[in-house]
Order: sequence, then C-alpha cells, then structure tokens
Amino acid sequence: MSELLGASTCPGPGEASHPTPPLCAKFREPLTEARFQQLFGDAEPEPELFSGPAWSRHFRQWRQRARACWGPGAWRLLLARLPLLRWLPHYRWRAWLLGDAVAGVTVGIVHVPQGMAFALLTSVPPVFGLYTSFFPVLIYTLLGTGRHLSTGTFAVLSLMTGSAVERLVPEPLGGNLSGIQREQLDAQRVEVASALAFGSGALMLGMFVLQLGVLSIFLSEPVVKALTSGAALHVLVSQLPSLLGLPLPRQIGCFALFKTLAAVLTALPRSSPAELTISALSLALLVPIKELNVRFRDRLPTPIPGEIVLVLLASVLCFTSSLDTRYNVQIVGLLPGGFLQPHLPNLAELPRILADSLPIALVTFAVSVSLASIYADKYNYTIDSNQELLAHGVSNLISSLFSCFPNSATLATTSLLVDAGGNTQLAGLFSCIVVLSVLLWLGPFFHYLPKVRSRGDKVWGGWQGWLHARTLGWSARLLSPKAVLACINISSMRQMFFQMQELPQLWRISRVDFAVWMVTWVAVVILSVDLGLAVGVVFSMMTVVCRTQRVQCLALGLAEGTELYRPLRESHKLLQVPGLCILSYPTPLYFGTCGQFRRTLQQHLGLGEGGKETPKTDGPSDAVAEPVRVVVLDCSGVTFADAAGAREVVQLASLCRDAGIHLLLAQCNASVLGTLTQAGLLDGVTPEQLFVSVQDAAVHALERLVRDSSKGSGIQEVLG
Repeated sequence: MSELLGASTCPGPGEASHPTPPLCAKFREPLTEARFQQLFGDAEPEPELFSGPAWSRHFRQWRQRARACWGPGAWRLLLARLPLLRWLPHYRWRAWLLGDAVAGVTVGIVHVPQGMAFALLTSVPPVFGLYTSFFPVLIYTLLGTGRHLSTGTFAVLSLMTGSAVERLVPEPLGGNLSGIQREQLDAQRVEVASALAFGSGALMLGMFVLQLGVLSIFLSEPVVKALTSGAALHVLVSQLPSLLGLPLPRQIGCFALFKTLAAVLTALPRSSPAELTISALSLALLVPIKELNVRFRDRLPTPIPGEIVLVLLASVLCFTSSLDTRYNVQIVGLLPGGFLQPHLPNLAELPRILADSLPIALVTFAVSVSLASIYADKYNYTIDSNQELLAHGVSNLISSLFSCFPNSATLATTSLLVDAGGNTQLAGLFSCIVVLSVLLWLGPFFHYLPKVRSRGDKVWGGWQGWLHARTLGWSARLLSPKAVLACINISSMRQMFFQMQELPQLWRISRVDFAVWMVTWVAVVILSVDLGLAVGVVFSMMTVVCRTQRVQCLALGLAEGTELYRPLRESHKLLQVPGLCILSYPTPLYFGTCGQFRRTLQQHLGLGEGGKETPKTDGPSDAVAEPVRVVVLDCSGVTFADAAGAREVVQLASLCRDAGIHLLLAQCNASVLGTLTQAGLLDGVTPEQLFVSVQDAAVHALERLVRDSSKGSGIQEVLG
C-alpha cells in the first residue's frame, strides 16, 4: 500500500532516482476499519464493565470507591487531600528553608498594612484584614498544591465584597451617625462579609464534590487579566474619596465607577488639604520604592517593605502632631489584639448573599488556579484544580468562623514571594508567624499611646465593645491615617495596571484574544466586576463557537511521489484525479455546524436542491470540473458529533447514493463512529466504505475509478 500511496521503488544500478507513479508500484490491500480491528484490534471489553443493567454498574463503582477508604486506599486518599504529607517528607531543608523563611517574612510584613487597607475596601474595620491575612494562609499551607502561591486579602474580592456589603447594609441617608450607631453598622457589615466568605466557601466545596475543577479551562488568560485590570481601575476610583478626605458614600451597581467620579468632582472643593498632602507624600514614597524593588530585584537581598515603613511613619506623625484632632484627618482607630472566639456566621443572611457568593467563588477559583498554573508551568510541577477548589473552599469556610471576609490568591504578594526566593508552601507558615506577632505582641507598643478620638467617636461601645469582649488580649488605637491605607491599595494595583502593556503583543498574536480582552475589560469598567466576568466568559465561549462555524471544508490533492494529501489551494502542483474528490472537514460536527456542513459538501459535490450541478473546485481557475463519482470524507478533524451532525452524515450518504456517488469515510475516531452507527449510518454505508486513513480510502477510490471508468487510461496519465 505504501508504494501505491506514493513511495518510490529502489532504483537499480545506473538508474536515476525519480518518483514512481502511484499506480505503477506494488501495493498492499487497503485497510478498512473492520479489517484493521480484526488484525490489530484490542481485546474484548470486560463483561463486568459493559454488561448488565446500569444500576448494577454504578453499584460496583461505588463499592470500589468505598473500598478505597480502607487500608492502603485510605492512605492514598489522605495523601491526595492533604498535599503537605506529600511534599514535606521530600523537603530540601538546607537548600529551601532560608529562601522560604525570608520570602515568608517579607510577604507577612506586606500582609499587615495591605490587609488593613483591603479591609477598608471591604467596608469592615481594619483588624479583620489581619484576621484574613492569617487564617486562610495557614489553611492553604496545609491543603494547597501551588508551591509559589500566596493567599490572603485580594483587592478584586475586597471590592466585590464591599459592594455587596454596602448594598445589603447601606449607610443611612442622613450620614450623621453617632459613635454607637456607627459601631452597630460596622458590626452588621462584618456579619455580612463573613457570611459571604461562608457562602463562597460552601459553593467551592460543592464544586469540589462535583469535580468541577475542569471549569478552569473556560476561564481563559485574556478574561482573567482583563478582569483584574478592570477591577484595578474600580479600586483606584473607589479610593479617591479617602485620598481627598471626602466622606462620600460608596457607589454600587452598574456605572458605579462613573457615579463615583461624578461625586468626587462635585465634592472636590470640600476636599481636605491635610489628607491630600498625606496622600501625595505617601504616593511619592511608595511608587519609587515599588520601582526600586522591580528594577533591582536581582541585587536586593529582599524587597524593601515600603508599606510597613509608611504605616509606621504616618502613625508617628499623626500621634506627634495630632492630625486627627487639629485637621480632622480620619484615622484607622481600634486595633484589638488576640483572636476572635469562633462563631458561625448568621445563616439567616445566606439567602440574601447567595447571588453575591457565586461570582466571588468563581473569581476566587479563576484567579487562584490561573496564578498557580502560571508558576507551576514556570517551575515544572503540576497542580490539581479540584484540590485547589477544596483548599480555597475550606479556607473561606473555616476563616468565616473567625469573621474573615472572602480571600484568594493575590497577584502582588505571589510575585513578591517568588522574587524573595520562596520555594514551597512553607513560606506561608512564616508569613502567618509575622501576622500572628502583630496580633499578639504589637499591642504594648500602642497600649501606652493616648487614645485619640476621631470625628463622631463618642463612646467605646457597639461593635468595638463586642469585639473587645470576644477577643483574648489587648486593644489599642492605630493612629495611621486612612489616606495612607488608600495609597497602599492604589500602589498594590501597579502590577494589574501594567498588564495592559501586553495588549500590542496580544494584537499581533491573536486578534480574537485581543477582542476578548477588550470586551471583558470594557464590561468590567462600565458594568461591574461580576457582570463583567459573566460577559467575558460568554463572549470568550462565543468566539470559540463562531470559529468552529467559520472553518472551511478543504479539498485535498496528492503530493507527487509521496503519500501526503494537502489542500489544493496550497499548491498547483498537487495531483487532482478526475472524478475523485477528497474533502477534509476539520471541526466538530454538531447542531451549530451541521447546516454549514451540508451546504459546503453540496457545493463541492455539485449536489443542489434541483439535482446535480457543477461541482466546486479548489484547483486552478482554468481547470474543468469533472463530475464527482467517488468522494472521500476525511473525518480526522471531527472530534465529536451530536445527533444533529450524525443525521447530516446519514442524509449525505443517502444523497450520494441517489446521485450515483460512492461515499468513503476515513479516519473516524471511535466516539464519532459510534454516534454515526447509532444514527443509522450502516443502513446506507457498508463497513467496506469505512477506512482507517485517507491514504487507504484514496487507493480504494483510485482502484474503483480505474476499474469502472472507460477513461482509466486518462486517469493513469494524470497520476503519471
């Protein structure tokens, strides 16, 4: 067969080596699917897997899974669900411990101011950002598979959570709240935020039980990057009132970004010069430090902790100059020490927050898995997307018991951890030690500072008294201005904004991915983060569907002297046998493409609704189209077929039979062939018309043309 398909015979002595015409060579018998299975087919399927009623098979499968929970199976299950037991015994203590310690301490130092800053973005008191920087990190160290992933507070989730909190627990229209009323409002918002963490964690655990980690493939890189870049713009605009000292309510819902900009511009004459000065000085300190950390990352032993330095300097400045009382600068306020006693979130809030928990869970999963995959590919290890669902689900669920808000992997601290030399999840343990030190032992430093009241702070009661009663330790005022934390929020968005620099390269690589990026970004900016995510995913899926519908059916020709068949449009030197049409349809055959499949094949075969027409040709424009007598359909590109697509193939077989055209199918995979068989293909096509390859089908077609046609000599001339 290989000689017939274009392989040349060995030249004798003194002969020139030249391609031998396919029909002048010795050939093997073409292989049909049935003959191939007879010669090389697998063994018979095991009867216990494929026979018997469906309930019996399911019962046996569940019994096998139950057996896996005992003995060696239980240990394998424990290793799969507790990755710490897999990587810790192989930990290279001398090579990795120092890098993990330095990276963990560095990330922990950043977690302290960043956690408090993102807590304000979530509309809860700053101390809850510290809790969210401790418990989730500790849990992910035990359950996560991303060796270089840093979890904790994330600006995008904080923004989404804050919008839900502001909507469900809005501030009264008057805005002039007493100290007790303000504290009661904060207590209600803390309950809603922890309920959101509980709901999103429960949803991710449900996705883990259903093994929906495969959904990560539908969250493409352009969608995730556009989502985070658009959310960064939301964060920037939402922090403008704090930068300018404007007590403006947060805008929520669609067009919130533009509403906030309009409110800021309207209230700009009432901005506070003191807070504006603090913001300018803070950004003037933070931005250069960020640039130094990036440009000299290879020379610096560890990144400069600009955030913690800024918080300490601002606190000292505020205390020594009494900025809060003399210039009405808003300060952070109470920073209690110790931990909250665990308690279950208010389950009565779950029906109200379910619609908000779902997008939060999806964003958590999308960002975390995408970020973990990037570093797993870079450092040559694998992650388990389903295990990531379990890790982040348990992390959010358990941390909600300690009044934490939703958390996930973070872009800034993950990049910082890698740059600082982190190697494994053990770096998260050192990060937790730093945050724990702040919660337990930083109190005496602030304990002897005078308690300074901020505007509207009348009595220490409400949620602050409730918080003090439920914490095990000290409580003190943190005098850092809120404008400083707003600057930390903005500076942490640097990496997300710089993702837009990839757009020119994305335009050159793929215009479709560029369109997905832009549509997602515009939807996030104009609408909201959750709606923008939905628009981005739907648009990304639509581009895939549209591309499957735009695939063209290609006519193939034989490359002289070889067994290769290539599209005729690629070269005019390819052989096209009169009366033979070889077509390749490289796309799945489903309800969305079956109409195009029918139209294109009718054009190529000259089968119109009114009878036979002139067939379409992809060869030279001056070539005379011969009536098609044999057609070979290359199904190697048809990855799957549904019922509608299978019926189209059956109708095509019937149409070809009525028109006197011999139809051959080549290289159908087992799934497609099974679907076509169930649809009744064998009623109009014999097993002898199903071939294992295009080459085998083409040889059979040539034999048929030579045998049946009175122009057999003409075909020989074309092939020669």
